[in-house]
Amino acid sequence: MVTGTLRTPRKPGRTAKPTSPGIGTPARGLLPLVLLLVLWELTGDPQSPYFPPPGSWLAGVEPLVDNGKLLPSLGETAITFVLGLAIATVLGALVGTLVGASRPVDRALSPSLEFLRALPAAALVPVAALVLGYTTEMKLVVVVLPATWPILLTCRTARRSLPPVLLDMSRSLGLSRRERTIKVLAPALLPAVLLGIRVAAPLALIITLLVEIVTRVDGLGALLGAAQSNFLSAQVYGLLTITGVLGFVVNWVVTRAENAVSVRMRGTT
Repeated sequence: MVTGTLRTPRKPGRTAKPTSPGIGTPARGLLPLVLLLVLWELTGDPQSPYFPPPGSWLAGVEPLVDNGKLLPSLGETAITFVLGLAIATVLGALVGTLVGASRPVDRALSPSLEFLRALPAAALVPVAALVLGYTTEMKLVVVVLPATWPILLTCRTARRSLPPVLLDMSRSLGLSRRERTIKVLAPALLPAVLLGIRVAAPLALIITLLVEIVTRVDGLGALLGAAQSNFLSAQVYGLLTITGVLGFVVNWVVTRAENAVSVRMRGTT
C-alpha cells in the first residue's frame, strides 16, 4: 500500500508575490530615538548650558529663520552635496571602469590610487583653501575627492570581474564600441555604480558639513560652527536635528533609487 500526501494543484496564472518591507519600517526604526527624545524632554533642565531639552531647540533655530539665514544656508549645503556627489559619480565610474579594464593599468596606478585614497578629507582643506580660496569651488574639490573612491573601487572590481564572453558576444554581433558601452557595459556596471553611490552619499554629506564648519563658508556647517562659538547650545542641537533629517532623507532617496533600478533590471532579464 502506497501512502502519500495529497497536494492541492496550484491555480494557473497566480504567482507568489515577493515580500517587501512595509512602509512603516523606517518609522519603526526611529522609535527608540523618539522615546529617548521624550525622556530627555521630561527630565531635561531648560537652563542647562550643555543639554537643553528638545522643546527648546525650535526656539533656538527661530532667529536663523527670522533673519533669513537658515534657508539660504540649507540651499548652499544641498547644492554642494548634490554637485559633489554627481561629479564623484561620473569621475569614479569612468576612472574605475578604465582601470578595471586593463590589468597593466591597474597594476601601474594601484599604488597612487591607494595613496590618494588614504588621505583624510580634513587634510585637503588647507591645500584647497590655499589654491581656490574660501569659495564653493573649494568645498566641491574637498567633497569630490573622498566621495569618488567608493564608486571608483566598486566599478573597478565590477569591470575586472565582468565575463569576457559578454563582450566577445557583443563584438560577434557586430555592435560598435558606442553600442557595446550603452547596451552591454553600462547595464552590467550599473549595480556597482549604485552600490558606490549608496556608500558615497552619506560620506559626501558629512564632508560637506565638515568643510563648512572648518572654513565657515556659507552652509549649515558654518551656522553650526557659529552657534557653537557663541555657546548657543539649543541652536546647535536644532541645527544638528536638521542635518540629521537631511541625512535620513538622502539615505532614503538613494536606497529607493537603488531598489527601483534593481527591480527594473530583474524585470527586463
